[in-house]
Amino acid sequence: MSAIKPAPAAGRRTRLTVRVAFVLANAALAAVFIQQAVAPSSLSSASTSEARHRALGEENGYVPDGVTVFDASIPAVANIDPALLNALRRAAVAARDDGVEFVVNSGWRSPAYQEQLLSEAVAEYGSKEEAARWVATPDKSPHVSGHAIDLGRDAAHWLSKRGGAYGLCQIYANEAWHYELRPEAVNDGCPASYADPTHDPN
Repeated sequence: MSAIKPAPAAGRRTRLTVRVAFVLANAALAAVFIQQAVAPSSLSSASTSEARHRALGEENGYVPDGVTVFDASIPAVANIDPALLNALRRAAVAARDDGVEFVVNSGWRSPAYQEQLLSEAVAEYGSKEEAARWVATPDKSPHVSGHAIDLGRDAAHWLSKRGGAYGLCQIYANEAWHYELRPEAVNDGCPASYADPTHDPN
């Protein structure tokens, strides 16, 4: 009686499985190397931008981490239009009951700071036209005039549901964090948002 030999097909399947596993492992390693090669450059770009902003200083509107609408010693807060700041602080007091803090990401900005942001947006988006959907020129920006604030995610989310009662409205559909004062919203509700700043006639 002769020994039973494994079927050749089974051997081929085993070799094919090993090859597929080898190819998948190599692909996974390649993905890791690509990610490591790309990530530092994007991190470097973000940190370079942050360093530029910090270098402009608080006197031009740079906002350190953790600033709230009550931090009057920070120019980005202190130079906000008084009526807007008053409405923000009243809303912030009410939001505390829901465990929400009104953290400021950006408020008043000097023309120099706004110009820096615009220059970075042109570099990022590839054209002045596309950059204008996100960053206004210094002469048009409500941040430079002190009539706008960019808030942290929790505060922006809270205001998206309750801001009208304080006259605080999201102005641009593409910027959920950007709020301005619209006093008529207290009685009439917030107006429809513009798609982006390029649609704002102001």
